[in-house]
Amino acid sequence: MEKVAGIGGFFFRAQDPAALGRWYLDHLGIALTPTAADSPVWEQEAGETVFSPFPEKTEYFGDAAKQWMINFRVHDLEKMVAQLRKAGIDVEVNPDYSFGRFARLRDPEGNPIELWQPT
Repeated sequence: MEKVAGIGGFFFRAQDPAALGRWYLDHLGIALTPTAADSPVWEQEAGETVFSPFPEKTEYFGDAAKQWMINFRVHDLEKMVAQLRKAGIDVEVNPDYSFGRFARLRDPEGNPIELWQPT
């Protein structure tokens, strides 16, 4: 069976795409969609990627109106959380699990984000 090689993009609607894109760049280091051939594009590091549909009525994402939650792998959860909090962003750190450490936050439009430092 032929399989996909990875995620090539993540596309979603936003009330203010330019402002939200700048927020992701400024706080998480994710480069925006290139507008020219020489513009940098965000390249993720190889590693685990979980692809998991959740039950329609899950409370895991928080706000029931949100249809998705993105999970970003990080090298140092403590440093990332400190950086976000210094910028005035509310971050909730979850208990440690056998498969890693997690934290939760929301972008300016209320979309849920999970940070994961694998063990």
